[in-house]
Amino acid sequence: MGEESQAGDGKVVLKRKITLFNGVGIIIGTIIGSGIFISPAGVYLYTGSVAASLIIWLASGLLSTLGALCYAELGTSITRSGGDYAYIYTAFGPLPAFLRLWIALLIIRPTTQAIVALTFGNYVVKPFFPECDPPENAVRLLAAVCLCVLTAINCISVRWTMRIQDVFTTSKLLALVVIIISGLYYICIGNTQNFENAFAGEYSAGNIALAFYSGLFAFGGWNYLNFVTEELQDPYKNLPRAIWIALPLVTIIYVMANLAYFAVVTKMEMMANPAVAAIFGDRLFGNWSWVIPVFVALSTFGGVNGVLFTSARLFATGAQEGHMPAFFSLFHVDKQTPIPSLIFTCFFSLLMLTTSNVFALINYYSQILWLSVGASVVGMLWLRRTKPDLPRPIKVNIVIPYIFLIAIACLVIIPAIVQPKDTAIGIVILLSGIPVYYLCVKWQRKPEAYHSFSGGILRFLQKTCSCIYLDSTEKLSES
Repeated sequence: MGEESQAGDGKVVLKRKITLFNGVGIIIGTIIGSGIFISPAGVYLYTGSVAASLIIWLASGLLSTLGALCYAELGTSITRSGGDYAYIYTAFGPLPAFLRLWIALLIIRPTTQAIVALTFGNYVVKPFFPECDPPENAVRLLAAVCLCVLTAINCISVRWTMRIQDVFTTSKLLALVVIIISGLYYICIGNTQNFENAFAGEYSAGNIALAFYSGLFAFGGWNYLNFVTEELQDPYKNLPRAIWIALPLVTIIYVMANLAYFAVVTKMEMMANPAVAAIFGDRLFGNWSWVIPVFVALSTFGGVNGVLFTSARLFATGAQEGHMPAFFSLFHVDKQTPIPSLIFTCFFSLLMLTTSNVFALINYYSQILWLSVGASVVGMLWLRRTKPDLPRPIKVNIVIPYIFLIAIACLVIIPAIVQPKDTAIGIVILLSGIPVYYLCVKWQRKPEAYHSFSGGILRFLQKTCSCIYLDSTEKLSES
């Protein structure tokens, strides 16, 4: 089967090329990135307790599964790609959806890609500098190469992108299996001293919420399959199936991996160094400790690929609704890949590599990110009331979204009390999108020079990238 698909009026129509196995690969491949090799230290830092850390990892997986089930209903009743943006648009209108897109465009997606790419670069270089930190410029250069290579592959072929996702998902699962088996063997031969007084720690509502941020960061990506539902085969069946396969599998792997980490890495080492996988490898594998950095590099490479693939689809959906420049909705006439959107996403991610404090940016926008997820689920409940006749091939029990929303409320409100400055900065950045919306989207009578300039860019990209407008199955405004 070729990748070409063109309607009679000359517009590109997406074919459904993503299988159930591909869908499971996207979820697992995007979730298991840098988080499981960094976040364990963050979870333990805020709890100070081995047992509480393991419980938070289990609860993070459960919460992510509940959210994914809510998104299964959203993704099969609103079948447009775009995820949160599409759902908020359908439920609440264009302005709230634009604000979600605004934050995703400027911060959330580029920063996430940059963090995972930097982790890739750090672990590739690490074997050459076993006694010290790798050179910062070398790490950044490798991160940039990773982003550019994967962008090129995403531009060339959806199938190649999916093959990379499948192969590297398998590789990272093998890496974690090695860690888990090694750690369990270490426990079985009698090394259980790190589990003494497992519940001892300092507990507070604020610290528990911040510990959940680290755990949930590692689970980030559970909703990414919803960004490509238009390309998923039989989404009514395969979307929930992919969720039920991927999320429990990832949760079990994460809890077991943390059990292995705690068996080998001491509490003081866990708090002092976030690179717990590297410490684990040095302690357990000796001369073969370089294997772990290689495994982490494979894991993060696949993670960047998954985030890049879904980010480009999000911005393309925004362009189809007039919330982004028109060139974002251009897809290659044969390959069906959103080349301009991919290039732009890569460019913004490369800009993020100029700052070394990307983790602070994630902290600033974690509350806004979860607020947008909560808004999507509230939108699902609102649509049940306002559009009861909307087709819902999947309809979750009403208890699930309410439990999920209560958890999100705690994640948003408690850190806002503990760290009001970070919350204020996030809200200011979010609200800064309002004047941009009215100036660039709502204002219809723009000067002729604006239209000439944007039209020139559009024609240039159409010719140089061999792209044409995507003919989507439906408009959000018509949903």
